Amino acid sequence: MRASFGSRLTTAVSLRGPLCVGIDPHPGLITAWGLPDDPGGLERFALTCVEAFAGEIAVLKPQSAFFERHGSKGIAVLERVIAESQQAGAVVLLDVKRGDIGSTMAAYADAYLADGSPLAADAVTLSPYLGVGSLEPAFEAAEKSGRGVFVLALTSNPEASEVQRAVNGGRATAQTVVDLAAERNIGVTPIGGIGVVVGATIKDLGVDLSTLNGPVLAPGFGAQGGTLSDIRTLFGKSLRNVLPATSRGVLQAGPDVFALRSEALRTRDAIVSAAGDH
Repeated sequence: MRASFGSRLTTAVSLRGPLCVGIDPHPGLITAWGLPDDPGGLERFALTCVEAFAGEIAVLKPQSAFFERHGSKGIAVLERVIAESQQAGAVVLLDVKRGDIGSTMAAYADAYLADGSPLAADAVTLSPYLGVGSLEPAFEAAEKSGRGVFVLALTSNPEASEVQRAVNGGRATAQTVVDLAAERNIGVTPIGGIGVVVGATIKDLGVDLSTLNGPVLAPGFGAQGGTLSDIRTLFGKSLRNVLPATSRGVLQAGPDVFALRSEALRTRDAIVSAAGDH
């Protein structure tokens, strides 16, 4: 039986360091690599990333939308990225940000979290803004299959604050999301499989992560402006469970496999050093 997601993630980070590299086949990056913005170019881009990162980096995060824009051929490439990354030992966090209700949410859970699905990753991102309870089918599927989820809590886009920082019943919405995730992680060791997403570029955290007992994905590190200092200041005592995520900052080193891998490892080592100094 597969070990829990929290256990597998903890092991991967202990062996490979705390870094998540996004595989984001943005059309601008594909063309910057000298590739055509078509399914063939997508495949070369994505599988080059797998070759460069999957054997060394703890977590890879394919952005589903950039594969979906190429239709069925793009989805076929995504399936290969997931399978080949996992075979090389990387934890695959599929960035899909799905969120729905009832049977539709259950169908998303079947697609991304159920054994036997060609799109089943080790974890997915989810949006809770139809109510955290609407994600129940995904929580159940993840627990049953030893997979994880990362629920959007406090993202760094400027439009987010009107919803995520709105106060209801004395708590900000983002805090409610964190607290409901924490309830599901109580007593789980080494950490629970319900994580949250908190942007690395946020200047004022304003939420208490101390009881989460789960992983925190921190996108926006690197090219989007998040720095090592920001991460240390933002997360403080919760830093040990934080997974900084970068994409463009590393992917700009392509298309050479060695250059991509070197940039990813340099970034990872800088994070490890900064965490050790904390």
